[in-house]
Amino acid sequence: MAQPAAPAAAAAVSPTPTAPVENLIVGYKSSASEARSNNAASDDAEAKGRKAGESLEFERRLGTGAALVDLGGKLAPADAADVMAQFRADPDVAYVEPDARAYAMADPNDTEYAKQWDLFEATAGMNVPGAWATTTGTGVTVAVIDTGYVAHSDLAANVVAGYDFITSSTAARDGNGRDNNPADQGDWSAAGECGIGSTASNSSWHGTHVAGTVAAATGNAKGVAGIAYGAKIQPVRVLGKCGGSTSDIVDAITWASGGSVPGVPANATPAKVINMSLGGSGACGSTYQNAINAAVGRGTTVVVAAGNSNSNASGFSPASCNNVINVAASSRSGDRAFYSNYGTIIDIAAPGGETRRATDTPGTITTPENGILSTLNTGTTTPSAENYKPYQGTSMAAPHVAGLAALMKAAKTTLTPAEIESAIKANARPLAGTCTGGCGAGLADAAKTVQAVTGGTPTGPTFQNTADVSIPDNGAAVTSSITVSGVTGNAPAALKVAVDIKHPYRGDLVVDLVAPDGTTKRLQSSSNDSADNIITTYTVDASALVANGTWKLRVQDVASADIGFIDSWGLTF
Repeated sequence: MAQPAAPAAAAAVSPTPTAPVENLIVGYKSSASEARSNNAASDDAEAKGRKAGESLEFERRLGTGAALVDLGGKLAPADAADVMAQFRADPDVAYVEPDARAYAMADPNDTEYAKQWDLFEATAGMNVPGAWATTTGTGVTVAVIDTGYVAHSDLAANVVAGYDFITSSTAARDGNGRDNNPADQGDWSAAGECGIGSTASNSSWHGTHVAGTVAAATGNAKGVAGIAYGAKIQPVRVLGKCGGSTSDIVDAITWASGGSVPGVPANATPAKVINMSLGGSGACGSTYQNAINAAVGRGTTVVVAAGNSNSNASGFSPASCNNVINVAASSRSGDRAFYSNYGTIIDIAAPGGETRRATDTPGTITTPENGILSTLNTGTTTPSAENYKPYQGTSMAAPHVAGLAALMKAAKTTLTPAEIESAIKANARPLAGTCTGGCGAGLADAAKTVQAVTGGTPTGPTFQNTADVSIPDNGAAVTSSITVSGVTGNAPAALKVAVDIKHPYRGDLVVDLVAPDGTTKRLQSSSNDSADNIITTYTVDASALVANGTWKLRVQDVASADIGFIDSWGLTF
């Protein structure tokens, strides 16, 4: 059936601004001269600006034919809405909208991601999702010098050619010496096989677990998320049955970083980051130190595990070597993990997890939810089916930092190993718990560190409250609240707090930001400033504060003679 003719369309209802607005997008009806003439659009913008008391300017024509109008600076949402009302009242305008910002949707859809507390939890997570809008590690290769790699579908896309440096065919279990196949053949051993009194052990698939923390495929609707999921993993096999030799390990360091090893083909994809979740007793010797110094000289950052002996890390190598980032392990509660080595030689802490308590029998798993979940294999000796399993250890902490180093290097390719180490330490946050013996600069913070080296600004969502709140003269403090939800982990190190307070004497005011946990950040103290109003954006280091929850802007007038009100305020994460 034919429908009745529709009435002439009015200007479309436009979105209401919820954040400060710099530009408007104005769509004119095809019959309007402003739709065809830039001069006409410019004259119209200036005229509407005069009516609204603002300085408007036609900026350019979009590919859709709409006009981009510059508001002459950031306008508060209410003021921008007034300008938009001028356009909406014009019958020649089809629509008007704020030129809003869009953000990368970095939260992954990996099925086990919710269990990866080490990436995002406010108490002891490493604040990784906050870095993903800036960098995912693309273009960086991370060498995992370890047991090699057992095939896993959640890693395969991010694995590049590596090498097997195990000289002993017995230890390697592959029937030969060194070769270009770094496949993990299993590191199981029988009782007494690795020395008098040694116990039997199953294959660990240790290198695959470490690799998953660094760069498991992410956003693929399965498994876990890797910290630097845009990076590539280079498996370099040095550990087999009963561990690995220093001579093999230092050759692996040399080759992985692009150096030359006699009898071994050149590395076609040298690594800019090396992870060594391995070590033994004894202070660093010249063999290790010379190889590490050369690798760093080639521009490769070397990350090592502190060790799991609850002892001073100065008695272990390569943890005690110079020119490395020495990583201790923290627990889900934010304490030093009970097993982690410690000391003044530690550079940084990262999540290592605790799948058991210090009083539990070794080898038991009593608190799997507190471990570090990553890629693994079900085989007790030789490879079997792929799976995911939580481990604990400084071996799990180190790849968190190696992943962060990859994120940094991808975001700013000119960074040197020394600059990477310095930035990680300078932007760490205090452990939520305690660290007896020393855990270096604190807990590594990925978002804060990446932001520091790139000079970037927060790119997360904006939340706003535009309801007026009266400020009594020389009276009690008043608050305006914003409930934040859907933000992963902690707030950023440069949380933007946009404030619009109308008051004839702003020096009378004390202004605070109150976090969901009650932490108070002073934005402004009272002063002799006789100017009116506070219309500005403050930058607050909120990296130690959980993002989700109710935030409050608290304002108090501490002098007599005038009143005002909170017009609006907002948070940009």
